[in-house]
Amino acid sequence: MSDPRYQVDVSVVTRYLPEQSQPDQDRYAFAYTITVKNNGSVPAKLLSRHWVITDGDGHVEEVRGAGVVGLQPLIQSGEEHTYSSGSVITTKVGTMQGSYLMQADDYEFKATIAPFRLAVPGALH
Repeated sequence: MSDPRYQVDVSVVTRYLPEQSQPDQDRYAFAYTITVKNNGSVPAKLLSRHWVITDGDGHVEEVRGAGVVGLQPLIQSGEEHTYSSGSVITTKVGTMQGSYLMQADDYEFKATIAPFRLAVPGALH
């Protein structure tokens, strides 16, 4: 979005969870920590999320829901909201991407979540 009032940036850090994974059963668990930063000039509320999760075989799962981890945070201008969650896929490598539906005043807009990789350490060269 080009309007500087509505500028929300998303950053992600991922990690593999070997203690929750079962490779012999094609179960690979990952945690991710997301920081949603409001770089716009007005407060913005995170209303909902839309995830597209793709495993290494190309299988796609879409997830939609209200807020994040049970919250619909109102993020003030210049502030951020950080939360952690997780995902399980059936391959050693996959990707996630999506968007958040945000509301500022009476205007709704999407904050894009750029694709990021889920990968078991050593799975990629």
